[in-house]
Amino acid sequence: MNSTLTRAQAWEVLCCYNKDPFHLRHALTVEGVMRWFAVDLGYGSDEEFWGIVGLLHDVDFEQFPEQHCLKAPALLAAAGASPALIRAVCSHGYELTVDVKPEHEMEKVLYATDELSGLIWASALMRPSKSVQDMEVKSVKKKFKTPNFAAGCSRPVIEKGADMLGWTLDTLIEKTILAMRSCEAQVAAHSADHCQLR
Repeated sequence: MNSTLTRAQAWEVLCCYNKDPFHLRHALTVEGVMRWFAVDLGYGSDEEFWGIVGLLHDVDFEQFPEQHCLKAPALLAAAGASPALIRAVCSHGYELTVDVKPEHEMEKVLYATDELSGLIWASALMRPSKSVQDMEVKSVKKKFKTPNFAAGCSRPVIEKGADMLGWTLDTLIEKTILAMRSCEAQVAAHSADHCQLR
């Protein structure tokens, strides 16, 4: 798989349309999560592509929240992104804003972990450590079952994502926690309050 964009170019594209530190941190987190899953699921040769998809998945959300995944194709095409990258980015908006169904395992992982990574991060912030390093599946499940907690993280999407992958919810949560542990330090070290590469 080829994104056409380098990682540095992808970061520049993201920062062209996103300034909010929260959004940038989320993009970096999903990038790291996707990289971990690429290796874990046997797609190590495509790790860079998976990561760039994760980095750019919300490229249009900050400026066009009501047209999320609808504006992305034009923005990414203008930047020189490949059709495969554009399709993958749009697929996480399946049945929300677009009809691009996740087909490749990578697209299913993005669909399943996007909302879940937000829920896990919100859960981590409630812990004394404020870290995912000591996060447990049971803690996330408890928050998952509390509708008012991180209400913006769609439980139905997370559950549907697990079904797409053929995994139990517990398996998806466990793997996503491990993925977030793998990139937490790098995400924290990245200057998410401004658009500069370290």
